[in-house]
Amino acid sequence: MNKWKKWIPALFLGMLLLLAACGGDSSGEGESTSGDGSGEGSEENADSGEKGEINIGLNNWAENVAVSNMWKVILENKGYTVNLTQVEKGALYTALESEDLDVGLEVWLPNTDKPFYDKFKDDLAWHEDWFEGTELGLYVPSYMEDINTMSDLKGKADQFDGKIVGIDAGSSLVSLTQEALPLYDLKDSYELQTSSGPVMTQELGKAVEDEEPIVVTLWKPHWVFAEYDVKLLEDPEKVYGEKENINWVSRKTFEDDLPEVTKTLNNWMMDDESLGSLMNMVKEEGEEAGAKKWVEENQDKVDEWTAPLSE
Repeated sequence: MNKWKKWIPALFLGMLLLLAACGGDSSGEGESTSGDGSGEGSEENADSGEKGEINIGLNNWAENVAVSNMWKVILENKGYTVNLTQVEKGALYTALESEDLDVGLEVWLPNTDKPFYDKFKDDLAWHEDWFEGTELGLYVPSYMEDINTMSDLKGKADQFDGKIVGIDAGSSLVSLTQEALPLYDLKDSYELQTSSGPVMTQELGKAVEDEEPIVVTLWKPHWVFAEYDVKLLEDPEKVYGEKENINWVSRKTFEDDLPEVTKTLNNWMMDDESLGSLMNMVKEEGEEAGAKKWVEENQDKVDEWTAPLSE
């Protein structure tokens, strides 16, 4: 027994060293997953956000939701942190001016967003078109054969329960419709009900399913045209203007801070087919999941757009 006594201190010291080593390993694992740069956990997230942060403002239009989520996926794949902030159209421009947001991806010109352009043209940076040939106005289901122009709505308010289903109150489309109603002598017989894009499409879908009359504020591009047979009412007074293009806008200093991203977004171009497929995928799969799937299936197109990020 006595001969083992001399080993007791050594054994005790060995146990202490072993416990310290285990404690060190545990601490190291915790540090790596917290992202302080040590260990494998931090390496997995090493590219996430390292190139900068981009704040995108989006309104609740279907195509805006689709393209905003698409660019979130694309830019995060390239190492940026991207935040999406839902905001009404009017508030978007104010937030860009104050630099609370960096980018807005949908500006309709020369007509729909003209009031915003006139107000902020010197305070923001206006960029390249990414879609050409839009349409907007009042739409009805195609089975309403006797309603083909704005003037055809006159005297038929009872068919529509006296209402036009609108979208967001702050949208240019609603403002233009408010201008159109008195011009076509509809102001006293119709109420323009503001809601949101999703509410409008939900009511349209219910009406089409039951083959009921409905008139809605709508725009093209939109996934609705792949689902329902609807028609644009002719607008002889040209309140809604001619076909337009969609471009993007940023805070004034965005290009100075992120020139490669600016070049990339200026490379971006979509048509009815590509935008329609994106919108349908987002609708079917969910916003971010649908955008990821579309990006994966259209990588050649994405690579063309993002070439400046690889230079």
